[in-house]
Amino acid sequence: MGKKILVTGGAGFIGSHLCKKLLEQKNEVICADNLFTGRKESVACLMGRPGFHFMQHDVTEPLYLEVDQIYNLACPASPVHYQYDSIKTMKTSVLGALHLLGLAKCNQARILQASTSEVYGNPKAHPQPEGYYGNVNPIGPRACYDEGKRAAEALFFSYHQQHQVEIRILRIFNTYGPYMRPDDGRVVSNFIVQALQNRDITLYGDGLQTRSFCYVSDLVEGMVSLMENGGMELAGPFNIGNPSEITMAELAERIIRLTGSSSKVVHRELPADDPVKRKPDISRIKEAIGWEPKVGLEQGLLETIAYFKKELGL
Repeated sequence: MGKKILVTGGAGFIGSHLCKKLLEQKNEVICADNLFTGRKESVACLMGRPGFHFMQHDVTEPLYLEVDQIYNLACPASPVHYQYDSIKTMKTSVLGALHLLGLAKCNQARILQASTSEVYGNPKAHPQPEGYYGNVNPIGPRACYDEGKRAAEALFFSYHQQHQVEIRILRIFNTYGPYMRPDDGRVVSNFIVQALQNRDITLYGDGLQTRSFCYVSDLVEGMVSLMENGGMELAGPFNIGNPSEITMAELAERIIRLTGSSSKVVHRELPADDPVKRKPDISRIKEAIGWEPKVGLEQGLLETIAYFKKELGL
């Protein structure tokens, strides 16, 4: 057996893929999740396999384990879910970071924080480099997530500088793929589910706002590679995502075509503080560990559509 690795939020969309990858590498994996947005079904295929352990745990409470590495993915990432209980979202980011950094310090373990492109808010720099400080509304409807993640980054760097904890900070841009929840509330899952059911596709605003979508296998490859490379100098932060940019109107049209749907596009009012543009500058992570995405949008969408067809029983 390799390393003993804790993955918080391990039954979530990204976490479940990460647990599978780490287990394939012959590590012992402890998957911790409070199952607010994570689902046991996402890791059901791992249950009972040697080296895999599931524990229902909320990171707002301390955790005492002996581990070699920690991946902190614990936090709802969809606006629908993180706005449901904004105080709990803030507590998950801030208290979760404190508890897991304390655990990393005690174990002298390397720890990765799954941060987010949301730390840039509605950016005025395009594409967004890591040196851009962001344009965030600290009291808006998205603040619980945006500012919670920004606070977590500050805590990570404080532990890194004050206690020499070996950290990794990844700012994750829009990610998609199998094991997203049908009710996830994010644009790819929304569009695919609506298209497969031939319902109206809800497009917020004029549809000209852009996003850059990274397939989940590419993301997980980058996360693991960053954790396995280098030392204190790879603290980050690092953007990770696919820099190929697309408007929401183009995404809707593509999903309608790929699903053969009869859905029509209907426009709704753009939510407050919704970013107009989102595209990562990935030059820093590419230079540091040679990472760049491999899966194109068309291929990734086809695989995600196939998953949702099965999930919806179509």
